Formats: sequence, C-alpha cells, structure tokens
Amino acid sequence: MTDTRGPQPQYEGYATGPLPGEREPAPGQASGPYHPPQAYPSPAGGTQGAAAAQAARRPRTGARTTPRIRKARLRVAKADPWSVMKVSFLLSIALGICTVVAAAVLWMVMDAMGVFSTVGGTISEATGSNENNGFDLQSFLSLPRVLIFTSVIAVIDVVLATALATLGSFIYNLSAGFVGGIELTLAEDE
Repeated sequence: MTDTRGPQPQYEGYATGPLPGEREPAPGQASGPYHPPQAYPSPAGGTQGAAAAQAARRPRTGARTTPRIRKARLRVAKADPWSVMKVSFLLSIALGICTVVAAAVLWMVMDAMGVFSTVGGTISEATGSNENNGFDLQSFLSLPRVLIFTSVIAVIDVVLATALATLGSFIYNLSAGFVGGIELTLAEDE
C-alpha cells in the first residue's frame, strides 16, 4: 500500500515514546493491566490488604441492593354518598346479625348456668310473693322475647348507621371542598 498523504510531521511525545497502552510502569507501580484510581483509599496493609479489599468488593451492576419502595401521596377529595350508603348498609346489617347471634348465645349460656332461675327466686323472696302470683323472670326473659327485642334494636341500628354514614359523607364532601380533603401516603410493599 502506498502512502499518498505525503510527509507527516513528527510529534515529540508520540514519535519517541510508547503509545498509552504500551507505557512502561512508573518506578513504584507493578506491571500489569491498567487499573483506574479507586474512589476510596485502600486500607492499610500493603498490597495484600488492597488485594483482599478488591476480592471482597463486588462490582456495581447498576441494580440497587435494597428494594426501592414506591410511595404515592394521594388526596381523598370526594366520597361518593351512594357508595358510602351501600357499604355502611351492608356493614350495619352484618353488625345487626352479629348482635342477634351474640344475644342468643349469651341467653343460652346464662340459662344453662341457672342465672334466670336464681335471680327469679331472689326476686320472689325479696317481694314476699308466693309462686302462683309472683313475678316470673324466666317467662319474662324467654328466648323468643329476647330475640325479638334484639332484632328490633338491630333494625334501628341498621337504619341509623346507614343514615349517619351517608350524612357523614355529605359533610366530608363539603369540608373537603374548603380544606382539600384527607391526604394519604401509600407505599408499595415488596
């Protein structure tokens, strides 16, 4: 191949010395591949300490070692009264059913323990009435009567809880219009 560029000027640094990859090591350095300077000084202990630090040091791959938790700040600007009414209605029905079941179980436990007969006897003795015309607590607090009373209370509770929750959503929407609503910070678990 023929060089047609003509004579090229010779630069002092490159013409006489080796190329950068071929440079001779400085007097205090060992020969081998070029290693860039470290960001942190190597621990004391000479070359073995540096070799141990290099062996223990893991290369950075760009991935984080601890998982990043994503967070989002959200604001509850409006609560839909219709959805609040539906949810509160279902929850109050569940609470009413639990109330009726708890009253039935409590009545059965108290009857099995003999509480009604003992208290009825105490009331009869205190009033001085005989058994024919005295106050009979067991017939007054019978299971059907207790369950009917508890069911009426549960129905009233369902109506009141649903109405109060719906009214509360209206009041929340009015106040959120003035102050902006409730701010929540949601974090993602990993």
